[in-house]
Amino acid sequence: MTSTPAPAPVNLDRRVPPLGGFTFTYLGIELTRKLRNRRSLIFTVAFPVLMYMIVGYRLKDTPLTDVPLSAGGVSVAAYIMVSMAMYGAMMSATQTGASVALERAQGWSRQLLLTPLNPLVNVIIKIIAGMLFGFIAIVATYVVAGFSGVQLSPVQWIVTGLAAWLLAGAVFTTLGLMVGYMVPGENAAQITSLVIVLLSFLGGLFYPLSSMPDFLQTIAKFTPVYGISQIARAPLTGDAFDLGALVNAIVWLAIFVAGTVVFFRRDTKRA
Repeated sequence: MTSTPAPAPVNLDRRVPPLGGFTFTYLGIELTRKLRNRRSLIFTVAFPVLMYMIVGYRLKDTPLTDVPLSAGGVSVAAYIMVSMAMYGAMMSATQTGASVALERAQGWSRQLLLTPLNPLVNVIIKIIAGMLFGFIAIVATYVVAGFSGVQLSPVQWIVTGLAAWLLAGAVFTTLGLMVGYMVPGENAAQITSLVIVLLSFLGGLFYPLSSMPDFLQTIAKFTPVYGISQIARAPLTGDAFDLGALVNAIVWLAIFVAGTVVFFRRDTKRA
């Protein structure tokens, strides 16, 4: 009589993938989803370009400061270009949070918890995809402005673009994520879009602070848009480095990061 071999032991431990499951394939999927979303393309890429052409193009021969354009001065169109590009980056960043809220409502977040993918890595991938999409918005606005006649030095092109992209991406991605983990379902997209428009007006993104009433100028300096816009447009205006603007951006980033962590932990415990 032959004996039945003992079954092989089953390992119930789930193997943790390298880097918590981060892969460029997953990142590419997230970025492709954004590029296929027509609504995101319109409000993040097309809208800033269109607003520049409507408002900024006709001012491409108007000096921003007392320095004439023939002597190396900057046009008002360049000022509007940076503002519109930054607006596109902000919209892209906050939409990252809206996608998180939608996934939570559909139950996709709970499905991901059953996989080896680290929840924090999933958030990081969405942040990177959102910032890359924002970079596309900035490049599109800058390319159109450049072909339409805006002239800047190479340093001004690079510094203004990087400041608008990195600072707006960091601060407003965390804002979007905080709202995404705080507000259920599709409401997150509506709330973040409304917040961005309101903050853009209050923070002086669409027009100089000097044209606002005194009480609004005071309010503007405490908005998260103020610090980023001041830093991004400083190479155009020739203003000295504003330490208060940097502190403003850092403080708001810390507030949004803390809020994201709190609501993220609450969501994962609930799941």
